[in-house]
Amino acid sequence: MTLRVTWIDRRAHPKVKPNPAYPHGIDIDVSGGAKECCYTPLPCPARRIGFYFVECDACGQNALITTAGRPDDPRSIKMGCRK
Repeated sequence: MTLRVTWIDRRAHPKVKPNPAYPHGIDIDVSGGAKECCYTPLPCPARRIGFYFVECDACGQNALITTAGRPDDPRSIKMGCRK
């Protein structure tokens, strides 16, 4: 299984300061405790405000994750398999 990541650029720059508690980004876990999971790193920080569209090529599971173009952006995602 492979997660495909597409970044959707909203062409805006951040206006709010990053959360100092996450200077190296955050890890997103939407697996719900599933036994079978996929994991992929994400480019962090993102270039600007936008979204990561993440989709599994095996089961079709997908997620949309917001970015702010700051150091506290998502740096990885773990998704459970829908099979």
